[in-house]
Formats: sequence, C-alpha cells, structure tokens
Amino acid sequence: MIESPVHTVQIAVAGNPNSGKTTLFNALTGLRMKVANYPGVTVEKREGVLSGTQITLLDLPGVYSLSARSPDEEIARDVLQGRLPGTRRPDAILLVLDASNLDRNLYLATQIIEFGTPVVVACNMIDVAAQRGLRVDCEALSTRLGVPVVPTIASTGQGLSELKALLIALPMQATATRSWRLPAAFEAAVDAVAARLRECGLVPTHAAPAGALLWLMDYLSGDAASRRSAERFLARLSRDRADGMRREAEALSQAIPDAASVAIEARYEWISSIASAVVRGHEGSDDAVDARSRAGTLTDRVDAVLTHRVFGPVVFAAVMFVLFLSIFAWAEPLMGLIEAGQTALAGVVSAHMNEGPLRSLLTDGIIAGVGTVLIFFPQICILFFCLALLEDTGYMARAAFIMDRLMSGVGLHGKSFIPLLSSYACAIPGILATRTIEDRRDRFTTILIAPLMSCSARLPVYIVVIAAVFGERTLLKAGVMFSMYALGTLTAMGLALLFKKTLFAGPRPAFILELPPYHLPKLGGLLRTTWDRAKLFLTNAGTIIFAVCVVIWALSYFPRTSEADFSPEATAQLASMADADVGDRENLIASERLRLSYLGRTGRLIEPVLEPLGFDWRIGVGVLSSFLAREVFVGTMGITFAVGEADEQSVALRERLADATWPDGRRLMTPLTGIGLMVFYVLACQCVSTLAVVKKETGSWRWPAMMFAYMSVMAYVAALAVHQIGGRMGWGV
Repeated sequence: MIESPVHTVQIAVAGNPNSGKTTLFNALTGLRMKVANYPGVTVEKREGVLSGTQITLLDLPGVYSLSARSPDEEIARDVLQGRLPGTRRPDAILLVLDASNLDRNLYLATQIIEFGTPVVVACNMIDVAAQRGLRVDCEALSTRLGVPVVPTIASTGQGLSELKALLIALPMQATATRSWRLPAAFEAAVDAVAARLRECGLVPTHAAPAGALLWLMDYLSGDAASRRSAERFLARLSRDRADGMRREAEALSQAIPDAASVAIEARYEWISSIASAVVRGHEGSDDAVDARSRAGTLTDRVDAVLTHRVFGPVVFAAVMFVLFLSIFAWAEPLMGLIEAGQTALAGVVSAHMNEGPLRSLLTDGIIAGVGTVLIFFPQICILFFCLALLEDTGYMARAAFIMDRLMSGVGLHGKSFIPLLSSYACAIPGILATRTIEDRRDRFTTILIAPLMSCSARLPVYIVVIAAVFGERTLLKAGVMFSMYALGTLTAMGLALLFKKTLFAGPRPAFILELPPYHLPKLGGLLRTTWDRAKLFLTNAGTIIFAVCVVIWALSYFPRTSEADFSPEATAQLASMADADVGDRENLIASERLRLSYLGRTGRLIEPVLEPLGFDWRIGVGVLSSFLAREVFVGTMGITFAVGEADEQSVALRERLADATWPDGRRLMTPLTGIGLMVFYVLACQCVSTLAVVKKETGSWRWPAMMFAYMSVMAYVAALAVHQIGGRMGWGV
C-alpha cells in the first residue's frame, strides 16, 4: 500500500478527446467517483480518489486547446486557472497525450505547461503508436517539455504504477516558462497584458504571461465564441483595466494583422521540432518512409468499409436501426415491469386504506408521479449505454462524418442526427444525447427541434383518434399515420434552418472531425458511464417531473364533489341505472367529478379558445392532463367519456369518441377535428418531462419556456388552419 500524503491534493486530469484520458482516470480511481455538473452549465464534473491515497483526481472535459470555443474548453481553462466558482485551482495536472498523434496533442500540452502548474505527462496509447510504426522517446520528450513523462497503456494498466508514484511524489512548486518566441510586437503586448492581469489578481502571478497570451488569442480570434469568452473575462475587471487590455489587443492587431494565426503557427513550428526529435517514424525523421509504407492498420481497413460512399451509409443505417430498436422495443419489457410494479403498489395501498384524499394522493399523485419518472429510466439507460459504446469504440465520429452532408442542408452537423433519431422513441433521451454536439448553437438548435419528432408517447393518441374517425379503412389509416410522422420531421428540419438563420445565426463552424482508432471498450466503464449519466436525470429532471405530477393530480381531484353537485343530466342518468350497473355507475361518477374539478373547470374555461379548432371542453381536459405525458390523453378520455380505464385498444372509447356530439347535436369527432387534434399533438410540447430535461441541459428556464411557447402557438395555429380552411372547403365535416 502506498502511503497517502498528509495533506489533501487535487490533481486535474487533462487531455485531448480520444486520448484515453477517461480510461486512465477510471483505472487510477478504480471506477470509484462521483459525477455532477459544474455550476450553471451542463458540462459533467467527474471526481475520484486516486486508489490507495487521499489525492482527488478531477477529470476535465476532453479539449483540443484552451481557446474557449465551446463550454468544455471554457470549463477546462477556468479550472486550470482557478477562475471557476466553487472549484479550487488544482495543485497539479496529469496530462494525457495520445502517443500516436503527438503533434496534435502537444498543442494543448504546451498551453497547460506554460501556466506553471506542476505537470506529469502520461504518454498514452503507445501500443497504437507502435501499430502505426511510431516509437516515442519519452525521456527525450521529458527533457524537451521539462516535465516527467511516463509511457502508458491505460486499457491494460501498463505504466500505471510508475505514474501513480510520480503523482504522489509530485513537488508542489510552480514554474512557468515558454520556450518558443513570438515577434517583438506580440511579446510586448503579452508583457503589457500580463502586467494588468497581475494587478487584478484573477490569474496567479507566475501564470500571468500564459494567461495574457491566451486572452489575446481569444480576443483577436475570428471565432465569435472565443471573442465572447474574452469579453466575459473583461467584464470581471474594472473599466480602466478592461479598456487598457482592449487597447493593447487593438494595437497588436494593427501591428500584426493576423496575430492569432501567427501565434498558432509559431507554437506548431516549435511542436513540430519536438515531435521530429522524439518520435521515430515521424514525418520529418529517417523512418518516415518506412512507417508510411507499412500495411494499413486495422482502423484504416475498417474505415475503408465504414466510411465508404455506398457501404458506409448501409452500415450506419443498420447501426441506427439497432439503436432505435433498443430504445423503442428493448426497453418495453422493463417499462412494463415498472408499470406493473406501479399498478401493484397502488393496488396494495388502495386495499389497505379507505377511499379519500390521502389514498388518492398516494396512488394517483405520489406513486403515479414516481412512475412517470421511472418509466423513462430504461430508455435513458439503454440510450446512454449505446452512446457510450459508440463513443468508446470510435464509431460515433464515423456516424457524424457520414451524416454531415445530409444535416448540413439545414445548417446542422452530422452529430445532430443521432439525437433526432432517438427522439422518435422519446425526446428525453434524444435531448440528453445532444451532449455529443460541441457547438452550442448546433446543440441548442437540436434540442429545440427534438420534441417535434413524433415520439412513441404520441402513438396511442394517433391510434385512438384514427380508429374513431376513420374506422376500418386500413390504407387510409396508414396514410394518415405516415403523414403525422412526416409532418413532425419536415417541420423540425424547416425550423432548424430558420433557427440557424435567426436565433442562432452565425458562421457555420468548421466541421473538423477526428477519426480515432477503434477500441474494444470495457464493460465496467460502459456501465459506470451509463449509470452516472442516467442518475443525473433522476436527481435533476426527475424532481421537477414528480412535482408537476402531484400538482396536476391535485387539480384533477379537488374540489371533491358529491352526487348532489352533479348536473341534472348526470343525476338523471345515475337514477336510471340498475343496481347491477356498478361499473358504469362508477365510471359516470368519475367522469362528472373530473368535469367539476379544477382541471375540468379549466377545460370548460378555455373551451371558447378551443372551439375554433373543433375541440370541446372534454378534449381540452385531455390536452391539459397530457402535459404529464402525451399518452395520458387516452386514459383521461376514458374517464371523461365515462368508459373507465382505457388504452389505445379500447373499443368502447373509440365508439364513445365516434358518437360524441356537441350540445346542439353536431358530431364532435369529425375527420377534420381528428386530423386537427393529431396535428396539434404533432406540433405541441405536451410533456413536462421534456421541458424539465431541457431546463437541465440548457441550465435555464428560458429555453424550455421558449420551446413550450413557440410549439404551443405553432400547434394552435396549425390545428386552427386545418379545421377552418378544411371546413370552408367542405373536407371531412
């Protein structure tokens, strides 16, 4: 057992995506970690304890540089600089490099080393480098960088004991140097800005030069996100200091028009000299020709098929079919068990308690609310497991590459396809899957259109309404069903294009995609990732969903009325029933009590607003109740129309809907009304669970409020157009 240090040390684990950073983190912590989100953002914060010690490891997001073009890069930079509220500056950094792509990885590495925090480098994936004919001289690399370098293979554990010993014995002194130079005007600007950073105290004194260079590159970058990040930093300074830093940056841009590019090229020139000296088989070395002449790696041979113009899309379609099937079908048995357990528990409570508000609260409020949260859990777990599998194997990048051409037509990247496809099963896992999209504008656009994909919860509504309106005309029913799915998809694509030209307008970010080597993932890591991400859904979104469920139960239960309060029609109908008609009598009482509840009164209150759509108060109550979940509409219709418990297969409900009339005798559920109702459900965001997840993923109520508003207005206008225009033309009345 290695002795723990007396003091608690925090070490940040940093590195590029696909460098094996998380695999190394898992191996060092033994998969014992806690996962949360950084305050105010949706970026995951993963912490664990180095096995056998009291040292805390903080797994930073995988990034390519500290120039903040994405939330991940901004978080990584702020943590390393000690600028993130609630997270102290790390005492040291474990820097993970991909030995097979050293040039690219050294860009981030040199940025981090220049900040002066003690660093240990894990030169990881040396086995992959060897397969490509590359050998890294880690001793020479250590000399060049001025930090310890350990060759590792995280997947097998090679080099981990030596790495662990270095982390424990790491000296805590801070040194900051930059071995490569910039033009004189640039160096002068760095010195001037560094002086101002020392004055404000937001950056450690020894790290001020590196912080100054990074800020200047962000400010002078042509990238809008980097410029916003630089301005956000200035907002934390006094006006005089902020103006002074702006003047230095503007003066530099006059002296060197493309200053940011000059700095990038200078850094890469220095990096190239390092790589040429320490990598056998590098482009500039004597072994380059031999390395290039070697037979293609397994990754290259597999990619010849998976990224092929013809075979690639075919394989992708098969993978997406399995993914979609897993979410849509494989989760059904588990969802059925949860639903059966919920029903059984409610039955036990009902059997041991007298009828009253408390029993109803427990069965229809609390148990039903918990069930509404848990019913999505199998789908979410399966989705996260599949996404983790695709990411760890390396196929996710290939999927984005294949779909980019199609999605670029509406201004999105290829990575938006999988979340949108997942949303056909359920918008919740689809929205959670947008975490793979780095660009904020693309991610938020995908989130805002994901609920328009007709999820499985809409299917019961479609089935009941189509059966009630179109009877047994099979081909017509199939055509209407297809039209609903097509309407949602086409609307989503149109809105994506609109959002990217208005709300999220800006230059389309360059689609720079790394195709990492294929890996054989570890089951333990996949399961841990799945649980960590799914647990966040339960603890964050689940609490909101549960609270709303209880509120809607209260609205549908209170005020509790007696038969003396019923309408004359209902009283007369009850009086005419024989004693044997117990079931019908209970159904009618439940229907009348729902009509008189706060929810029913709200439905009657908004009936004048719904009537132009062809909906009466009963359909209005169904629409309001389905805010819990869209499929609740069917059960509510069963109560409202005095059928009792009903699902999409209920013949009695279909018949009641088909025979329902307005008070003046007009038929309620005409073909035109049915189509308008389905169009409303295609376009409306009738799902509190979805809104709760959107709030969690965007970090603000602004976006779910906007989503609910724009989708509700769009649904109302579309249903109004269907009923009014169709009615005037004599269609389906």
